[in-house]
Amino acid sequence: LAGRVFGTITELNLEAIGWCNRQNSIYHKAVDCIPCEKHQEDCMAVASVLTKTQALAFYLCPERKISFDGFVHYEGRRFGVPYWYTQKTCRIRRDSFTLYIYASDLSKVLTTHDVTWMRRDSFCRDQYVTEQPEEVPSMPVKTRIFQIEPPKQHSGFEKFNFEEGLWDE
Repeated sequence: LAGRVFGTITELNLEAIGWCNRQNSIYHKAVDCIPCEKHQEDCMAVASVLTKTQALAFYLCPERKISFDGFVHYEGRRFGVPYWYTQKTCRIRRDSFTLYIYASDLSKVLTTHDVTWMRRDSFCRDQYVTEQPEEVPSMPVKTRIFQIEPPKQHSGFEKFNFEEGLWDE
């Protein structure tokens, strides 16, 4: 890492994963094998084909509550959900650096987000309505407003008689 510059922690992680993949695909004298191939042999000995069922899909996409301000929490971060989705819960699936947000019955993809290491909220298109609908009264308005004359205020100088010319000399 010395002397290298990374713009984000995501770039650093991608470089680290690349280095690990290169190291795992070359021969190591200490273990007398190529680690990636050895791991693949051991795993394939016990592997079986996983059938895709509805129950598996629900398991792989956990349900999350949508907060009052239109976000779902996942891995310590908040991701936006479109305003037109009116349910209180949705389902989430992460695939590498993309987060998919589904309807709670998995019938459609609501939105996708790029997953980064930043802690800021990730907003989506159509998360908030740009124009708020006008509220119409449910009953006819019968209230009337009138402005009345303000009451006359006494200044406190009325007890002094400045009009009669006591001060003329």
